[in-house]
Amino acid sequence: MDDTEEPEAPQALRDPATRARRRELLDARHMWALNEYVAGLRKRPGVEVPDFDPLDGGVDATILFLFEKPGPMTSTTGTQTRTGSGFISRDNDDLTAKNTLMLMRKAGIPRESTVTWNAVPWWDGTTKVTAADLREGAEETKRLTKLLPKLRVVVFVGKKALRARPHLEDTGLAFFSSFHPSPKVRAKWPDKWCEIPSVWAEAWARIKEPE
Repeated sequence: MDDTEEPEAPQALRDPATRARRRELLDARHMWALNEYVAGLRKRPGVEVPDFDPLDGGVDATILFLFEKPGPMTSTTGTQTRTGSGFISRDNDDLTAKNTLMLMRKAGIPRESTVTWNAVPWWDGTTKVTAADLREGAEETKRLTKLLPKLRVVVFVGKKALRARPHLEDTGLAFFSSFHPSPKVRAKWPDKWCEIPSVWAEAWARIKEPE
């Protein structure tokens, strides 16, 4: 497989060689500004900040998928049984990432047009999200949008991510929101979960409209 080619199989970053190749791609031009952004976030004490996935669009992205908060598989520490990737990626070794990969394909969205991030961009060892986390993370999200000159649409993925919207109202971007593609959401609200790709496809259709 070419290093810039999207993996065909889900959860590809479970493989150490794949993780190593992905890390080499962080040196690509479309990643420079985002790498600097991440380096700044890493100055925050007591947290781990994953890298953006260089197989996504980086600064060339037109659509931002804003999830809620990184999980353990975005951390290089991972869990007791699995090694994490160090990336925010649809190729991570967890079911939410697997679902995201498959739903993106179903929605027909080109990977190179997307960038994926979180409303709370740091991992602190817990999936809990505080009001302070959301407030501070939303300000960081607004700062991120200024690094994406081609950005036209933000998709808030999950209710917690949607709380960042008021902080972005003055950006002139179009907004969409969907349920979260986690297995828990699928089990609790299967009908809403099945609507996710249609919402994402609608957001992608907005990109293709004339400005």
